[in-house]
Amino acid sequence: MPPRQQPRRISRELALLGLSQIKSQPEKLEQTDLNELVLAAVRTLTTEIRETLETASGEVHNADERLISSDTRATNLKSAQTMVREALELTQSAINRLAIVIDFPERLQLSSQYEVRGYALELIGTVYRRQKEIEQIIESALVDWQLNRLAKIDRDILRIAVSEMMFLDIPHKVAINEAVELAKRYSDEEGYRFVNGVLRRVTDKLTVNS
Repeated sequence: MPPRQQPRRISRELALLGLSQIKSQPEKLEQTDLNELVLAAVRTLTTEIRETLETASGEVHNADERLISSDTRATNLKSAQTMVREALELTQSAINRLAIVIDFPERLQLSSQYEVRGYALELIGTVYRRQKEIEQIIESALVDWQLNRLAKIDRDILRIAVSEMMFLDIPHKVAINEAVELAKRYSDEEGYRFVNGVLRRVTDKLTVNS
């Protein structure tokens, strides 16, 4: 049996996956129950799975077309192989997301559901209420990037981490480590390194201004 889950770690996941789905006004968030949070997370993941598999299918189709229409020139064969490899990587990503969906019920049962709901709603509410301040500090720590150009998942991970640092009294090191773990789970290798670098610059700025 998996070990007992840390409530706040699950809360961060639910907040991350629910940010785009939970549209309630901040003052009405308390009416949101745990089932709604889980449903929002599942909807986010299933939408992503569907889009990823559609992209993978398109890559396979393009590779097939290239092979059929080509005279088997080496360049066409290599291009088709690349497309198939990318399709396999996308499919693996979709399978990993599906595993997360399946994993949610057990992880919730192994944790304090009251704490999970409470902290997830606190995170979502803080990100909504203090969005302008949170995004200003993130933008000040970006190098050669604009916030609205970031991948949505990376942007939301940064928002959650900065909300914890600035408004929820979470130690900077803990917020960074948890954000990196989220990025490893939901972003990619470059994503988690990027998140780590941005948050370390955020920490430097918050320390100077404190």
